[in-house]
Amino acid sequence: MITLRPARPEEAPALSELCMISKAYWGYDAAFMDACRDELTIGPADFARAQIQIADDGGKLAGMAQLQLQGAAAELDKLYVHPDFIGAGIGRALFDWAARQARDAGAKVMSIDADPDAAAFYRRMGAVDDGVSPSGSIPGRTLPRLRITL
Repeated sequence: MITLRPARPEEAPALSELCMISKAYWGYDAAFMDACRDELTIGPADFARAQIQIADDGGKLAGMAQLQLQGAAAELDKLYVHPDFIGAGIGRALFDWAARQARDAGAKVMSIDADPDAAAFYRRMGAVDDGVSPSGSIPGRTLPRLRITL
């Protein structure tokens, strides 16, 4: 049974590994994945500045979401689902958690810089295109920027 709960700082290495495994699902090569490693690594600063929620399947890390709140705006920094759980509703549950947390904190909009392969998922959740953002890992690459009104 999947449960959502706050992540613990000692889970940072497992969360970082989940982000890498989930990103690699889209078929990126080793060089690309290596370039993304720093951006996908969860560390103490992430716990200090953001809320991190995990989807737990009886002790197995099924997914995670990282939400940063900034007054009337929120940023969904990360949402990753382990490939074994894709299609099981984990992404939707984590997205719903992030939107609810942001709304409850007073945010009116939540923004997402999405992997191009994940943008369709966010659009299905109600997000709309809002331009592009530069990749934090790959110089010259841009990512779809999406937003959802809360």
